[in-house]
Amino acid sequence: MSSHDHSLIKSSTVMAVGTIVSRVTGLIRGLLLVAVLGTALLGDTYNVANTMPNILYNLIIGGALTAVFVPQIVRATHESDGGSAFISRLITATCVVLGVLTLVSMFGAPLLVRLFAGSYVGQPEFHLTVLFMRWCLPQIFFMGIFALLGQVANAKGKFGPMMWAPVLNNIVVIGVFGYFLHASQGWSVTTISSGQATLLGLGTTAGFLAQVAFLIPVIRQTKIKIRARFDWRDPELRKSLHLASWTLAFAAISQLSYLVTVNLSTGAAERAVKAGITTGVGYTPYNNAFLIFMLPHSVITISVVTALLPKLSLYAIERRFDAVHDELVKAIRLVGTVIVPSGIAFLLFGPLICRTLFFGISNNDAHYLGLVLAGFSFGLLPLSINLIALRGLNAFENIKLQVLSNAVMNIVAALLSVGFALTLPAKWVTVGLAAALSVSYYIGAATTIRLLRRYEIAIHTGEIVGLYARLAMIYTAIALPLYLVMGHIPGGNTVRLLGVLLVSGLGYLGLAKVCKVSEVSGLFNLFLRRSSR
Repeated sequence: MSSHDHSLIKSSTVMAVGTIVSRVTGLIRGLLLVAVLGTALLGDTYNVANTMPNILYNLIIGGALTAVFVPQIVRATHESDGGSAFISRLITATCVVLGVLTLVSMFGAPLLVRLFAGSYVGQPEFHLTVLFMRWCLPQIFFMGIFALLGQVANAKGKFGPMMWAPVLNNIVVIGVFGYFLHASQGWSVTTISSGQATLLGLGTTAGFLAQVAFLIPVIRQTKIKIRARFDWRDPELRKSLHLASWTLAFAAISQLSYLVTVNLSTGAAERAVKAGITTGVGYTPYNNAFLIFMLPHSVITISVVTALLPKLSLYAIERRFDAVHDELVKAIRLVGTVIVPSGIAFLLFGPLICRTLFFGISNNDAHYLGLVLAGFSFGLLPLSINLIALRGLNAFENIKLQVLSNAVMNIVAALLSVGFALTLPAKWVTVGLAAALSVSYYIGAATTIRLLRRYEIAIHTGEIVGLYARLAMIYTAIALPLYLVMGHIPGGNTVRLLGVLLVSGLGYLGLAKVCKVSEVSGLFNLFLRRSSR
């Protein structure tokens, strides 16, 4: 493995450790949420409300802050003032946009609930969802400021703090839900008080405020002087805003697909209740299974991509297409060492994982969550590949092609979702929605890789498929026998899960070393060295 690869892995490892802690605490947060609110209608009201800030944030400005502005920030840091003027203008403009968006969305909360959960209209859950949403929507402002400050820190080579800040967010929310854990026994849509709902919403938003506060000392260390500036006629800022306008189309397409998912899943929950089905089968199982599904993607893929993007931006500015190609291929091969076995593990052990983790709900509810996770498992690999390929387009500041790729992917997801909702019984709609999203990721990854050829970057299947096939065969050779004997392993769910994951993980590493898969052994050895330091 070259020194260039080691540099990428080292940067990624720092972030991966922070992301692991963040995702573990996030998982604990999710478990407490389910223990307090359950997986049926009450849990759906909170989850629909708490998802809305992410939807609006990503729709209006999120894509610009996390990708489009990075090349401009990198370029600005090479100016004589270290980028202080440009970054100050950018932050000022962002605060104004986010402030207006937050106020308007809070006022229009009832309309948003009608749009994303139309089946709630006229029901008690409608008013509860509106109440939750109004106290969660201020997260939009704090999410935007955090994302922008994080990109400034990344441009200055400070990757770790952005990955550790969410840990503080999770700890705050864990404290809030932990406080209500015993008091929530017997809560339902009609028995939870407005005061309790208000505290849950405000407590969730307080976590995002703490996240922003965590980054402020880090920005001060970069010596970038940020102050309010309203001279927005700067050419670079105009260019950034023009590029950001394309992210609106990108995000709008994504959110329209998500709108379909939320309506179909909440509608399935309403149908299930009327049919006398007691198992939670709506949006909450979808959301919680997605949380687990994203864990390996967040730990390895996002860490690698975050470390990779500033370097890709420099290569793109220098028009070094071959270097961009090599970095993308290295990243795709690197993340496969974790993503491939993780996807197979979710497929084989999904129900066992959820029965073990979601201890606060019935065994049937947890098992159903596992089935949804298994539906997601097929999409883990193309999700990661697509994100890396999209960052290649980001480096060239070409959002138009990203919009095209995203449109194709989301059209496929929406059509498949509607098809499954119309043909499957209410109980299985959420599993079908997870499978629909998985299929769409394959279409998206293939489309994005194809579009990269506009820049003479041709990622051939031979550079990826051979390694991924070897990784899949190695892990399956270890995990499949464990799946077949899983029910005969003595002990409860926790013992069985620890046993199969430990044996399959160590077996995978050992067999990969025997098969001389350098990416696996190199990543694992370097991670151990960094952790010991």
